[in-house]
Amino acid sequence: MLDTKLLRNDLEAVVAALAVKGFAFDVPAFNALEAERREVQQLTETLQNERNTVSKSVGKAKAAGEDVQALLSGVAELGAKLDAAKAQFNDLQERYDAFLAAIPNIPHDSVPEGSTEDDNAEVGRWGDQPQFNFTPRDHVDLGSGGSLDFDAASQIAGSRFVVVHGQLARLQRALTQFMLDTHANEHGYKEIYVPYVVNRQSLFGTGQLPKFEEDLFRLDTDQGYFLAPTAEVPVTNVYRDTILDGAQVPVKHVCHSPCFRSEAGSYGRDTRGIIRQHQFEKVELVQLVRPEDSWQALEELTDHAESILRRLELPYRKVVLCGGDLGFSAAKTYDLEVWLPGQAAYREISSCSNAHDFQARRLQARYRPAPEPGAKKQAKPELLHTLNGSGLAVGRTLVAVMENYQDGDGNLAIPDVLRSYMGGATQLDLSAR
Repeated sequence: MLDTKLLRNDLEAVVAALAVKGFAFDVPAFNALEAERREVQQLTETLQNERNTVSKSVGKAKAAGEDVQALLSGVAELGAKLDAAKAQFNDLQERYDAFLAAIPNIPHDSVPEGSTEDDNAEVGRWGDQPQFNFTPRDHVDLGSGGSLDFDAASQIAGSRFVVVHGQLARLQRALTQFMLDTHANEHGYKEIYVPYVVNRQSLFGTGQLPKFEEDLFRLDTDQGYFLAPTAEVPVTNVYRDTILDGAQVPVKHVCHSPCFRSEAGSYGRDTRGIIRQHQFEKVELVQLVRPEDSWQALEELTDHAESILRRLELPYRKVVLCGGDLGFSAAKTYDLEVWLPGQAAYREISSCSNAHDFQARRLQARYRPAPEPGAKKQAKPELLHTLNGSGLAVGRTLVAVMENYQDGDGNLAIPDVLRSYMGGATQLDLSAR
């Protein structure tokens, strides 16, 4: 959520910045709300002052032995008007909050203009695309012998699910453990385990609600529960309505969890295989940092995600998202796109974003800076900056390993860094269950 002071003091700049995201700010609607807010606020303050003045007059009249009935009637009348004004203000505040909740985050100045993913700007590549003496197959064909079972998943749940069998399932688990170990042991993240079910307030805090409810799986209960679309939601909400001591910042968490998305509006896209499913797994990186550190933290977090690809020796490219492709809560996002030989294309495997203070304002996630030398009072709490990124999406990493390490005979060479997690095995038979 944006700072209302920024909207009131520099609305023209906000409107121009949001246009980079393709967001058309309704200036007349905002000005009308602001005018009504000022009017109702002034009326409320005037009535409050008048009632206080008359109430004092009642006390003085009583002390002088005068008849106070008329004054008491005046107090009651002003009280009724004040209650009505407060009710009007509360209604206005609800409409005002709803208006603010629909406004996306302002993009950073470095975000390129553009409307679609075709306008994203490549900023680097790593690794050489593998060369095969055969036509590489995609992961669906590679797993068709039994290790990937889409028919069984369809029978169990429906489309866009998969059952993974045998050694390939173990490889997926190995990838997960490798990612967790790397981030926890080498990159300084503290592992955390969180609920897979979240409530409306949590989804509002990170920006999925109210705008993107159709993308979520809602549970048919009275509690208003949803399945978490990403671990970013529960992990970041650990710090909702919290004031951290300055010594506790930065906060760095790594979390493995399943993710659930309805994929509304994506019909016809990536329906083949496990690129875009209703249920998938990620190892998520979340940081909460001081404002002055957040842009460096974005570079650091992105490099942590890249390091997994480098250690797996998977070629990838890094792009910065243009305004039109930038997420609702993000001020800037890097996408990492891994090379998939079966598609002869780079495909997204991680998005690393800085939300600035946007999520923290919705969450009221704050920290208290250390006081200045000689200060007699504690420093006032300040909003944290929140960052998140996949380190990595496990299913898509599995796809990338399958396609980049295939040998043409239905076997998969196991990357060196995963062999200790696979009992020392060096290859895997993809046709075996």
